[in-house]
Amino acid sequence: MKLNLPNKLTVFRIAMVPVCMFFIVFTGIPDLWARIVAAAIFIVTAATDMLDGMIARKYNLVTDFGKFLDPVADKMLIIGTMLALIIRNGTAADNTVFVHVMIWVLFVVVVRELAVTSLRMIAAASSEKAVIAAAWPGKVKTVTQTLGVIVMILEPVIIPGSGFVASYIMLALILISTAVSGALYFGAYKNFLKQ
Repeated sequence: MKLNLPNKLTVFRIAMVPVCMFFIVFTGIPDLWARIVAAAIFIVTAATDMLDGMIARKYNLVTDFGKFLDPVADKMLIIGTMLALIIRNGTAADNTVFVHVMIWVLFVVVVRELAVTSLRMIAAASSEKAVIAAAWPGKVKTVTQTLGVIVMILEPVIIPGSGFVASYIMLALILISTAVSGALYFGAYKNFLKQ
């Protein structure tokens, strides 16, 4: 199958996930530079999400493949970087509470994504062969998660000694937007579950 430009950008986003994770986890680089490089990679990679959607809509390049792959790429980027941050922050004893909070928020993120992905599979296998594309609650969730990850990567070097205050706030917003968007998806597409 020949990929169009939006789908190529989505594949690029998936390929950059382990690169971003490497710079977060790898301790052979000074923390300041590792976090700056990781944040730069994350921001550029996340920006391709908005870019591929704009190109797909403007030039009528929206495909079912893209509708499925684009959310998968978003999930991989957020879950991968949050996991890498848990590993990175888990090496310091004074980060124990923060790491525990991150683990539980990541658990909610993973459960929500698995549930919505399952709903998409049910819809695709239904008699209507429906493809559930991303809607505004999911987009709000993605933006919140993206901003949250950027804050969690950079806060220790931009505001040292802050006690992760900004990160805790972003984790709370991630938790709320993730749970609410998941509930709204299931409310909107509950008819597929009845089948």
